[in-house]
Amino acid sequence: MPELPEVEALADHLRRHAVGATIGRVDVGALSVLKTFDPPPTALHGRIVTGAHRWGKYLGIQAGDLFLITHLSRAGWLRWSDKLAAAPLKPGKGPIALRVHLGTPGDAAGFDLTEAGTQKRLAVWIVADPATVPGIAGLGPDALEISPERLAEILARQSGRIKTVITDQKVIAGVGNAYSDEILHVAKLSPFATASKLTATQLAALHDAMISVLTDAVQRSVGQQAATLKGEKRSGLRVHARTGLPCPVCGDTVREVSFVDKSFQYCPTCQTGGKVLADRRMSKLLK
Repeated sequence: MPELPEVEALADHLRRHAVGATIGRVDVGALSVLKTFDPPPTALHGRIVTGAHRWGKYLGIQAGDLFLITHLSRAGWLRWSDKLAAAPLKPGKGPIALRVHLGTPGDAAGFDLTEAGTQKRLAVWIVADPATVPGIAGLGPDALEISPERLAEILARQSGRIKTVITDQKVIAGVGNAYSDEILHVAKLSPFATASKLTATQLAALHDAMISVLTDAVQRSVGQQAATLKGEKRSGLRVHARTGLPCPVCGDTVREVSFVDKSFQYCPTCQTGGKVLADRRMSKLLK
């Protein structure tokens, strides 16, 4: 799933390549992705792109007083092309959910919103106010903008496990499964530590890790082509998706905890005092 660094990089790409262009046409390849119907996609035709923005893990372009906003979900992506085919999309055919032509179709650059797999969760809204998108309206503070004091205040009210808390977009916006693994590894915190019970030292380490991990990932991602962002993300990960490999810090084996539809990774030596977390959802887990 694209997280804050990748979405920020995609927004940056759109700022550099789409802003100033005129929307020639919007093709909808899957009606299910549209979560709003008024104004329709045709309301964007002929409008100049005036901005590109990120709200947590939401991405959007602005065209005057309208916004086209997407949440790429787990398997979605933005694919840029310097010259899109002129033929309209055939609904229900292929992975392209929505296409935006920037210029005259047939001689236009633009982008596709694509989604792999069978679980179609990519969503698109066309709105006059981003705050009317339910997910955006409910976002917590952005992970790159939160102060140490604000983080401590927020976590003091959270009785859940820190891994769950910092990936809850209503609590902190922008962090997902992959970067939460990286942040907790750098902060040397167990994924199952109770958020409200972190010490002042642990809170400071968590804040420092959140800012450093995300800032580094943004710096590595911004300027990359959309097609290379996924590979760039993988190359910078130290524990996430590295089950069985040596921890780059201490050399211990990176371990995994699996659930029904996802998993996460951690280093026992760096994060849990050498203890291996039980890989069963209902087990008594390390706090």
